[in-house]
Amino acid sequence: MSKDEYLITDAPLKALTVFAMPLILGSFFQQVYNMADSIIVGQFVGSSALAAVGACAALTNVFICVALGAGVGAGVLVSRYFGAKEYDKMKTIVSTSLISFLLLSICLGIIGFCFSRRMLCVLQTPDDILDTAVLYLRVYFVGFPFLFMYNILSSMFTSIGESKIPLGLLIFSSAFNVGLDYRMVAGLGLGVFGAALATLIAQGISAVLSLLLFLSRMKRYQGSFRRFDRQELRTMLRIAVPSVLQQSTVSVGMMIIQAVVNPFGTQALAGYAATMRVENVFSLIFVSIGNAVSPFVSQNLGAKKAERIRKGYRAALVLDACFALLAFLIIESLHTRISALFLGKDGTELAYRVSGEYMKWLGYFFLFMGIKMATDGVLRGLGKMRPFLLANMVNLAIRLSVALLFAPRFGIAFVWLAVPAGWFANFLISYIALRKAWPEKKVQS
Repeated sequence: MSKDEYLITDAPLKALTVFAMPLILGSFFQQVYNMADSIIVGQFVGSSALAAVGACAALTNVFICVALGAGVGAGVLVSRYFGAKEYDKMKTIVSTSLISFLLLSICLGIIGFCFSRRMLCVLQTPDDILDTAVLYLRVYFVGFPFLFMYNILSSMFTSIGESKIPLGLLIFSSAFNVGLDYRMVAGLGLGVFGAALATLIAQGISAVLSLLLFLSRMKRYQGSFRRFDRQELRTMLRIAVPSVLQQSTVSVGMMIIQAVVNPFGTQALAGYAATMRVENVFSLIFVSIGNAVSPFVSQNLGAKKAERIRKGYRAALVLDACFALLAFLIIESLHTRISALFLGKDGTELAYRVSGEYMKWLGYFFLFMGIKMATDGVLRGLGKMRPFLLANMVNLAIRLSVALLFAPRFGIAFVWLAVPAGWFANFLISYIALRKAWPEKKVQS
């Protein structure tokens, strides 16, 4: 057996841990990458500038989630063909995906650039930060094709069991982004524009390096392939489209919630934006474990080792429980200091209160998110996208209904009070579907 095939040969807990840890570390550096703008802008420009960056977060997440969802569709098939050692089909789906999604990312980047101001106005972005937010968002969309392709390539790497190369690239690009951010914001005084420009440059370098390394990696696997195959594209889209809908619809929901928060004022928005960044740090740990489960399941399904799928699911739940406990301990002991990283010295009492209340509430319930992500990861790996989509839509509906109905009347706290209920409902629906979807054939590892 090749060392690349450890996901279908090693003990499931060991294999999943070895595979997931670089993804978890990568998610941390991804958030360092994303948070650099917020921390440096908050410290050196002010809380209003932080609110401007935060006002863009919901919109940028919609577009990022399209990239992540597209990567899932390609990644599931790449993993399955890799596990079955059908390298010609694997390389065909890789080439087809890269060509298709490059064109899509360019179109989305143009649309986002042209409609930045209109989208922010629809979200009721406060007038005092609107121009700054538009500037940040437009620079972001110039670099969107780089970000899109980097995320697709990261999914490709993980689909063949390689999680260390994306980690190395993230560490490099995160460090480079932070250094460039500091230079442009604190050194050159370019403010929010400098932060956005630094991120664009770092993303561009990461995307180019990822492409070169991935093309080199593909040379290991022999087999003729077609540069573009319509049938493989249709097969991939059957998995990718539900995932894109789920990812982007959830982000649209978060964008609507952002519109609920905006009328509470700039300082409330700054506090909310600070904790959203923290939530993303911990959430991406559980997302990473779920993302590790998908190629594990898909590879073992392709290799006809169905019993290992159940063992991998149980291993993922163990990892989720450990990280949920860690998240709780960190938030309970350090929530004020964490808020201060973003809000700086000029953060108001309101901003700190909103940030602290939101953060402490979430700390108790991250385990719900963990088991939801692990269960969703198995469904993705099996290609069961409809229940996966339904479960996430119910999750979103709970969050939206509570935020829209109660927050304007009873206070901003209702924006986050329904979050754990949404996570738990998502898990229940996904788990019921999973019980029906387990492969019947059980081949012992």
